[in-house]
Amino acid sequence: MSKLFIFAIGGTGSRVLKSLSFLLASGIHCEADEIVPIIIDPDSSNGDVEKTIDILHLYQNIRGNLKFDSHTKNKFFETPIEGLNDNFKIRIQNSNKKFKEFIDFNTLDQSNKALVSLLFSEQNLEADMDVGFKGNPNMGSVVLNQFHNSKDFQDFVGSFGANDKIFIISSIFGGTGASGFPLLIKNLRQPDPNWGTSALLRNAPIGALSVLPYFGVKNKDNATVDKATFISKTKAALRYYLHGVEKDVDTMYYIADEPANDYEHNEGESEQQNDSHFIEFASALAVIDFANQSKTSKVPVKEFGIVNDVQNITFKDLHGKTKARVFKPLVQYYLMNLFLENKLKENFDSKFAAELGINSQFTREPFFEELNDFNDHFWRWLSEMAENKRGFRPFNLEITTENIFEVVNGISLKNGGFLSSKNYERFIDKLNKSLKEIKADKKESQFVELFYIGSEKLVKEN
Repeated sequence: MSKLFIFAIGGTGSRVLKSLSFLLASGIHCEADEIVPIIIDPDSSNGDVEKTIDILHLYQNIRGNLKFDSHTKNKFFETPIEGLNDNFKIRIQNSNKKFKEFIDFNTLDQSNKALVSLLFSEQNLEADMDVGFKGNPNMGSVVLNQFHNSKDFQDFVGSFGANDKIFIISSIFGGTGASGFPLLIKNLRQPDPNWGTSALLRNAPIGALSVLPYFGVKNKDNATVDKATFISKTKAALRYYLHGVEKDVDTMYYIADEPANDYEHNEGESEQQNDSHFIEFASALAVIDFANQSKTSKVPVKEFGIVNDVQNITFKDLHGKTKARVFKPLVQYYLMNLFLENKLKENFDSKFAAELGINSQFTREPFFEELNDFNDHFWRWLSEMAENKRGFRPFNLEITTENIFEVVNGISLKNGGFLSSKNYERFIDKLNKSLKEIKADKKESQFVELFYIGSEKLVKEN
């Protein structure tokens, strides 16, 4: 067994995890036998974090109803996702205080108060940390320096095995990610010698993704986050990473884009819900790349690029290796999504539905309802990426049952659009003919495997 522990730091880390969940659900190949996400974010009610946790739970519940063995052809939801605890998060103690309370400022003598006041502004000292560090890594480095003592981190230490890997996701232009990444590396490469797995951690394969600026925030009076500081903070952090962090990482991934979209300025908590972005999709591919990389392979630095510098990216704008990795799985999952949303309920009398017992009762069972909820998140993810700047529009999201042309943008299909309304029958025919290939013995597994096999036949044919 090999586990890939993924530390997702801050809001960016959680949004990349969200994209990774959809890639794994589509069946993209991942060498890890198990993915273990670990979210580090002091903002306990961050909207992006809560949405990601909900998606991870749905993924777990759906996969828990599916069977995978050497005979199973289905790849949807194939990679297990497990958590160290119920909410996938490392709980950071005392992070719900003002910063001055956390460092016991009022108990210091006059000389130490003067020193602290030189290092931290009055705004820093009065800041509420329960919404994160708001672009202040100097605060984050103090608060996060104690997370390795938490029970959750100790659970990670105790469960780390000889074949396991570690991947760290963080942004470089904010507060939580910029401060949390170096501290995490320090604790992994200089572990407490009393930890039973200290030798394993010291020599573990570690990959890390640093997300450089790719969006801005709108100006707001008295705002604590200013997009004008993003580049200067990034340059300073990159200089530090070059000399103090990269040497401790087997592969360092960097990704960025010229910010073309300003998000609403939110302090944090439930209001912080940024739209999904192509950069997060590409960042999730970095996780997959590292998972599939040999333990003995060490490539110091990797970056991500596209073939065509366009504002609305489609599959044809991706590099050949990237396209080969994502095209078939995403198209298959999208086709299943379309059919379940538009055609399943009017085809309960079809052969595939009758033989598997797929009826109105089945669509009211918890499994199907959770699959439907997950697919709603999947569709919203695609829609948000399509509307963002720069946009990622691999699919035609305007398709209706009455007006279906080509489903894949930028790709000419054989014989035209194979899901035009008259051609849904071709999908049904593929599902009916695929019944004999199903190996699963449980209805939920049979249902998903049928759609995997049927959609695969459509993609290969067209």
